Amino acid sequence: MDIDIGISTDKRAAIAEGLSRLLADSYTLYLKTHNYHWNVTGPMFQTLHTMFMTQYTELGLAVDDIAERIRALGHPAPGSYAAFTRLSSIGEETAVPPARDMIVNLVMGHEAVTRTARQVFRIADEANDEPTCDLLTQRMQVSEKTAWMLRSLLDPA
Repeated sequence: MDIDIGISTDKRAAIAEGLSRLLADSYTLYLKTHNYHWNVTGPMFQTLHTMFMTQYTELGLAVDDIAERIRALGHPAPGSYAAFTRLSSIGEETAVPPARDMIVNLVMGHEAVTRTARQVFRIADEANDEPTCDLLTQRMQVSEKTAWMLRSLLDPA
């Protein structure tokens, strides 16, 4: 059955492509955060272990929302590591860095998610796709706030 939600087929495809990149960034960041939760060590272990769990839990819910929006626009959501590697602007973590480097890497990851969401927002806004704009605004707010909180851990006392 054809989709008639007031957004053209071409615009829905462009939005879905952008959301697929956001999904890949978010899932890659989810995996990186979960990895850090498992492997963090040092004097800030308890704080970071708990903080990373909060962050990966939020990201786990976010990827579902993003994927479901792609589906609502009539496109398949990417769902493999190969697809996420191809689409993501965030590199995979293959090492276990020190805690401070974990924090820096997560700041950069949240900033990357924000940049991707901002790029997709322009496309969705031009198409008058308010539900996608709302989703993107929420993602930017969470990622910007999370990056700020992580950066605060890096400031000298």
